[in-house]
Amino acid sequence: MEFELNRSIEILSRTPDVLASMLSGLSDEWLTNNEGEQTWSPYDVVGHLIHGEKTDWIVRSKIMLSNLSDKGFEPFDRFAQLNEPQDTPIEELLAEFRRLRQDNLEVLKNFNLAESDLEKTGVHPEFGEVHLKQLLATWVAHDLGHIAQISRVMAKQYKEEVGPWKKYLRILNG
Repeated sequence: MEFELNRSIEILSRTPDVLASMLSGLSDEWLTNNEGEQTWSPYDVVGHLIHGEKTDWIVRSKIMLSNLSDKGFEPFDRFAQLNEPQDTPIEELLAEFRRLRQDNLEVLKNFNLAESDLEKTGVHPEFGEVHLKQLLATWVAHDLGHIAQISRVMAKQYKEEVGPWKKYLRILNG
């Protein structure tokens, strides 16, 4: 499927509802358990998504769409959420994520992007020159990847409890 902005917004606008449905009201065990050392819990993933809303997608889009001579991106701290307070209730994090996402989608829509704008570039610290279309497509895939990650982390909490059915549950064996 080729990139199309409106199709992308279909996914990006639904992510806050998906996460709220998955995580609101759950016990701490579901929210804070992970897959082992150096892995993220669902709570950590929500924090990561919040950090991205503040420092990544729209910030980088604005750089790409600007007339700046330096189109270099600041490196993204993929672990910044681990430096935030870890006692904020999940409902507050989900509400913050929803607010930030709504604001960012409004900014994105207000860019009134033409097809030619999607080819504008910025300079990623690792990848070099990247196009706006690639950044926006990555935003969508990033959301979906983290939704899948949350599902996998939660499913693995019952990895041993499912007994022999583990054989048929690919999510537990990957």
